[in-house]
Amino acid sequence: MSGHGHGHGGGGGHGHGHGGCEGEHEPAERGLEYALYQRIDTEKLQCLNESREGDGKLVFKAWDQRTDREKFVESDADEELLFNIPFTGSVKLKGIIISGEDDETHPAEIRLYKNIPHMSFDDVGREPDQAFRLNRDPQAQLEYPTKIARFTNVNHLSIHVSKNFGTETTRVYYIGLRGEFSEAYRHEVTICNYEASANPADHKVDTFIPQTNFIS
Repeated sequence: MSGHGHGHGGGGGHGHGHGGCEGEHEPAERGLEYALYQRIDTEKLQCLNESREGDGKLVFKAWDQRTDREKFVESDADEELLFNIPFTGSVKLKGIIISGEDDETHPAEIRLYKNIPHMSFDDVGREPDQAFRLNRDPQAQLEYPTKIARFTNVNHLSIHVSKNFGTETTRVYYIGLRGEFSEAYRHEVTICNYEASANPADHKVDTFIPQTNFIS
C-alpha cells in the first residue's frame, strides 16, 4: 500500500493500566466479556498502513484464538497503524488488550479516539480520548482499562498504534475489546396509504343534497 505522510501533534497524558486480569475471572467469563468483536461491522472496518489489504480485520477474533499466530496484521510504510472500527450499535468500552510478537515489532503506544469515522493519519495530531504505553504481551494477558465515562455511547472507535519498541514495522496478532453493547435504536418507518378518492362503500355517509329554490 502507499506510504503516508503525517505530522505528530501533542499526545497529552498517558494512562498506564498494566494490571493482568488473569485469575480474576473464569476463562469462560473472560470470553464473554471480550465478545465485542462480534459487534464490529467487519465489512466497514478499515486499517490504514497495513502491508496486506484486509489483514487488519483478522486481529479482532474470539478470546480462545487470542494467541493464534496464523492471523496478524503488519504495518507497511513505517511502524504506525490506524484502525477505524465501526460497531453495529452502541458500546460502553471498559478495557482493551493488544498483543504482538515478543520483540521490537510489538506496539509500544496506542491512542484511542471515539466517534470520529474515517479517521486518517492527518487526524492523529488531535488529543486522544485516552492513550496507553504498552508492555510486550505476546500471550494477550494485560488489560488496559479505559476511562469508562469517556467511552460510553461509542459507535465508532479508532485505535492509533503510534509507535513500537524500535523497529521499522509493527505486528499485531490480537486486539480484544471488553465492554457492554446495546442495539442501535431503529426508527420504524410507517407507510401510510392514503386513498386518492373516497370509496362510498367504505364511507357510509348519508348524502345531503341541498335544495335550491329558484325565484322566478
